[in-house]
Amino acid sequence: MKILQTNKAYAPHVGGVETTVTILAEGLNARNGINVEVLVCNPRRSMSLETKTVNGVTVTYAPRWGSIASLPISPSFLPYLARMHGDILHVHEPFPLVDLSLALFPRIRRQFKQIVVTWHSDIVRQKWALKIYRPFIERFLPLVDRILVSSPALIDNSDFLGRYRDQCEVLPLGVNLEWTRERAKRSARVGEIRRHIGAPFVLFVGRLVYYKGLQYLVEATTQLVGAKLVIIGSGPLKTQLDAHVAALGLGGRVTILPHLANEELYAYYEACDLLVLPSTERSEAYGLVQIEAMASGKPVVSTEINTGTSFVNCNGVTGLTVPPRDANALARAMNQILHDDVLRNRLGRQAEERALREFTAVKMVDRTLALYERMLSKSPEKTDE
Repeated sequence: MKILQTNKAYAPHVGGVETTVTILAEGLNARNGINVEVLVCNPRRSMSLETKTVNGVTVTYAPRWGSIASLPISPSFLPYLARMHGDILHVHEPFPLVDLSLALFPRIRRQFKQIVVTWHSDIVRQKWALKIYRPFIERFLPLVDRILVSSPALIDNSDFLGRYRDQCEVLPLGVNLEWTRERAKRSARVGEIRRHIGAPFVLFVGRLVYYKGLQYLVEATTQLVGAKLVIIGSGPLKTQLDAHVAALGLGGRVTILPHLANEELYAYYEACDLLVLPSTERSEAYGLVQIEAMASGKPVVSTEINTGTSFVNCNGVTGLTVPPRDANALARAMNQILHDDVLRNRLGRQAEERALREFTAVKMVDRTLALYERMLSKSPEKTDE
């Protein structure tokens, strides 16, 4: 089976979509009889095509002239995709270059037996770009054989997927959770973190960007009873976040750390008392960090933004959900969990069970491969040009 995955970027670029693409590419490529290639845009300005082998996966980086509204400018991506063929073309959307490629080179459709789309999110912020992009999406989706979504909410609340409901299938995203079996080797570091920060403490992990709702989390921290906040992440709002913390006099209660290496991040998951994901926009389509915290046995407080975040964190089962942009509601939920040992332990235990049952990398790869095999068993013979 020959599979081509395509996305804007690939590891080591940090992001939820890139994590999913990498897990699928490496996981599928390791299976017998399967060859996976990945086509993306170069993460930096470049005028030449580059091909690398990354953990056994062949990754082609198309030249990139720059970016507009986070979308790569790469004219050569289109003809390069048009020259490729295989059994499965797996597209991670939104990615306008693929939509445009199919519009300009209809033969691409004939060069793959099946086209699969993982629809990660609608375009939420770049409204002006969406006006240009929408016609290409609407021409592309009818050509697709299957649309994968991470949760039912993504279908119900998408501006595009409602009319293609019959083509959609829920396939939950998963992450590598093998590290949860090695807690003993991090126990000393976990103790150090709790002594240094001061227990109890609440954890946030993610990029410091507009849709994460960090201003509401910082405001909610003023109402936490006997607890502190640790923020792990980097991004364009770092200076603004520092100023907000200082203005509220929270310098001694809020710790902001940059992006951490995996082992250190795992230790923080295991050291915290709960994770909070206070997102405010549908750009937060799933929240993979919730899975990692849950697998560490920690409950989650997240916001109800009608995306997959509430599919992962089930209210009253693995944590609590609250309305977005509501610092008071965030504070009440965090305090409730922090100061009720029975509740916290129950939610944490159920969170761990759900994460390890539903959201592992192996489970996602198995489900994806089963889908490919089912689709190919029904597809006609491939006719290459």
